[in-house]
Amino acid sequence: MTVTMKPLYCSLLLATACTLSVPAFAADEQVVKIGLTGPLTGPQAATGKDDENGARMALDYINAQGLVIAGKKTRFELMSEDDSADPRTGMSVAQRFVDANVSAVLGPYNSGVAIPISKLLNDAQIVMATVASNPRVTLNGYPYVFRIGNTDSQSGTRMATFAAKNLKVKKFAVIDDRTAYGQGLADEFEKAAKANGIQIATREYTNDKATEFTAILTKIKGLKVDGVFYAGYHAQGGPLRKQMAQLGMDNYLLGGDGICNEEMLKLGGKAVDDKVYCPQGGPVLEQSNVGKTFKAAYKKRFNSEPLTYAASMYDGLILLAKAMQKANSTDPKKYKPVLAAFSYQGVAGSYAFDDKHDLKNSPISVYAFRNGQLVALN
Repeated sequence: MTVTMKPLYCSLLLATACTLSVPAFAADEQVVKIGLTGPLTGPQAATGKDDENGARMALDYINAQGLVIAGKKTRFELMSEDDSADPRTGMSVAQRFVDANVSAVLGPYNSGVAIPISKLLNDAQIVMATVASNPRVTLNGYPYVFRIGNTDSQSGTRMATFAAKNLKVKKFAVIDDRTAYGQGLADEFEKAAKANGIQIATREYTNDKATEFTAILTKIKGLKVDGVFYAGYHAQGGPLRKQMAQLGMDNYLLGGDGICNEEMLKLGGKAVDDKVYCPQGGPVLEQSNVGKTFKAAYKKRFNSEPLTYAASMYDGLILLAKAMQKANSTDPKKYKPVLAAFSYQGVAGSYAFDDKHDLKNSPISVYAFRNGQLVALN
């Protein structure tokens, strides 16, 4: 006998995409530990907590269903750890996950953390499902590493094409924050911009702890560019835009998904509210019933709007649970092949993996900041 359970959004989707089939009777209980790593403190804490919130929503849903795997009632526990967006700290966190014998790891958010810990987790035969976007995360072909978001190649190329085709710009400056994320994103934007006929006047460098950009911006202002592409995170993107306004720079500011959230508005104020464009992977939540349902549930629980990857983390944990259920095992060695061949429609998009374990289909939506809100253009 089986009982069919559905996630909070399943009444809005096909049952075949949503159901978790739960046997009604099970003898024992087993605990499945899921690690989550992200920047829970520091300048990027808002995005780290956002990821954690999405995962906790999925965890609570799954546990409410009484899921049974291999004849045992299965309870999921979240082991959430702060990696501070720092590779060394991330390695320590990953080792704690290995020592705790987790069945999977969600995260990290930062490519600079994901690249080094991917080998450690892969060697330990623990599945890692990350939103980190640097192409190098999956280029090593580690069988236990999966990406559940878009890549820098996709978002950098999309923004360069948008700049050329939609904004009709001819000359840009690039600022790179020297993180693995920033470097990868800047490289991809620069390559695609040149291919689209945009001149890159200069590439400047900062870091992910900086708050002062006047010297860099003064130099860029003298080059008379049409805009600036900032490859980094919102913690620097907001002050950067504010300082552009103070210098009288009415140029475009483009970036990646690292600046594409409401935290950018909080830090940059009114200066962000014009000519700032950024991408996010997956469909626009407001444009689907499942997305609207997820946003409403998130806001009711946490009294705030979801940022960039809460829905992806929600989907990611449910995806892992479904793969375990189908494999009838919580052992990564047994459910990993099932996950690699899986196809699943979630809140943040469609999940099916190519041979590198990148998503086969990860659409990019371009957003603008208008009247104090982040608004999708397409």
